[in-house]
Amino acid sequence: MPQPFSLVWDLDVFFPGGSSSAEFALFLERTETEVERLRQAVQTAADRGEAPGADALSGLVGLMQSITLMLREADSFAGCLAAENQHDKKAVQLNGQIASVGAAFASVLTRFDQLLRQIPDSVWSALLESESFRSIAFPLDERRQLAKEKLSPEQESLIGDLAVDGYHGWGEAYNTAVGKFSIAFEDNGETVQLSAGQAANKLHSPNRDVRMRLFAEWEKAWGDSADYAADALNRLAGFRIQTHKHRGWDSILKEPLDINRMSEKTLQVMWDVIDRNKAPFVAYLQRKADMFGLDALSWHDVDAPVGQAVKEVTFDEAAGMIVEQFRKFSPKMADFAEMAFENRWIEAEDRPGKRPGGFCTSFPIKGQTRIFMTYANTASNVATLAHELGHAYHQHVMNDMPALAQEYAMNVAETASTFAEMIVADAAVKQASSDEERLTLVEDKIQRSVAFFMNIHARFLFETEFYERRKKGLVGADELNELMTNAQKRAYKDALGEYHPHFWASKLHFYITGVPFYNFPYTFGYLFSSGIYAVAQREGSGFEDKYIALLRDTGSMTVEELARKHLGVDLTKPDFWQSAVDLAIEDVTQFLEMTK
Repeated sequence: MPQPFSLVWDLDVFFPGGSSSAEFALFLERTETEVERLRQAVQTAADRGEAPGADALSGLVGLMQSITLMLREADSFAGCLAAENQHDKKAVQLNGQIASVGAAFASVLTRFDQLLRQIPDSVWSALLESESFRSIAFPLDERRQLAKEKLSPEQESLIGDLAVDGYHGWGEAYNTAVGKFSIAFEDNGETVQLSAGQAANKLHSPNRDVRMRLFAEWEKAWGDSADYAADALNRLAGFRIQTHKHRGWDSILKEPLDINRMSEKTLQVMWDVIDRNKAPFVAYLQRKADMFGLDALSWHDVDAPVGQAVKEVTFDEAAGMIVEQFRKFSPKMADFAEMAFENRWIEAEDRPGKRPGGFCTSFPIKGQTRIFMTYANTASNVATLAHELGHAYHQHVMNDMPALAQEYAMNVAETASTFAEMIVADAAVKQASSDEERLTLVEDKIQRSVAFFMNIHARFLFETEFYERRKKGLVGADELNELMTNAQKRAYKDALGEYHPHFWASKLHFYITGVPFYNFPYTFGYLFSSGIYAVAQREGSGFEDKYIALLRDTGSMTVEELARKHLGVDLTKPDFWQSAVDLAIEDVTQFLEMTK
């Protein structure tokens, strides 16, 4: 592979000129025009007063899918611009414009869904079996069923229109506040201004003094912004609660479960199994505290590396390692990753002004993806890079499918990414050159288990309790701190000596308007991918095509159906979840043995 790789992505291949791109402005205009064309076509069909026939429906569905791809392309482009430079005000405006187009499209889709409801069941079943609709039968039928549980088209359209400047507006207000977030931090005698993303990276420093000082500043800074964050969080929750009330939905989990095509029974069984198996992870946290000479770990210690075998990994080294390990499992996946590095699909430069975190987003019309992160040469960064490449590969194998069939849920999206992460992490442990390095890498794997079983669980417990409180009125910043701390204590089984009260303010996942409860799908993906990884290990390279088949089905069935078809397991029973958790416990057992 040619080296060195660029740490800055190429967005000009989509629309040259960044947020001032004339081509992008024209593209947005065309998208708006297509939305209006679909609105008129749907209105014409509705005015006829009868259910559309196969030909008419096919035309509507074709236009709907075309617009879906256009909006995804536009949203990805503007989102990438805003992430790479949080001071790009034009990008923020573009995001607002796209949100307005998206709301208009959603309003049309609400009326389109009512047309689907009018089709008699017997006619509908025959339609789904026809050649025109067979490949998108599941998502179409899903739309029809969900439409039956919503308000009238006029009311749903009004909700969507008001959401642009209300619901989504509060999410954007939070992003604006984070864009201005900065911490003055003294490092090696020099005071530097750290963005949220840079500060979050330093919270994983091997130097405990650095972590302690930065964590204190981090908590203080988020405390200073807490009232703004609390306003945003309360308004987002209030909008959801009122919308659910008017639709007659009695559970705040209904929407996220529907989005994730997952039953509440599956979710409950997963958390129950995890909660029953936390003792080994508590033992790990205590052993780590002993190694640090502490009575108990503080929040900022949980992700800190043990030992001195923490070597820096350059971006090029990470690229080589990831491609090499992917190739042992799947040559197709390795070739894809290599192409992503060579063609500048990844934004990884460590510089001020970038938003925190990492993501992968798709440009379906171009058949490409883009990965965003801030790379700082840590093992955690390597894991993030592999994780996001897993997302990208998932989209890659679905690029030739209809737009509706590409719309997979977050929990199975996290399955593909976590699976890619596991391939790299497991290989790194096996290839360790010393016991100390092996210990560091095993511990890095355990940290991910702790994140999914404890940190994510704390987020889920916090949001569940927060929504119950929010139904009774606004929840202040102090009360949110209390809820967060209590959730962390429950999730970590009181194993820590210091918690992160303002975590609710610092974690942007709570403010994402597209997906409520942006937490449990991560844990599902982690454990589901463990099951897939176990099968892959047994079957070797012969599993490659089976894995691709599973990924291609992720937009066309529930997670329970997916697991039954491709893994032969029942997700509503504890057996599968226990076997997946057991794999993580094996890492803890190895760690405890190595650190006696």
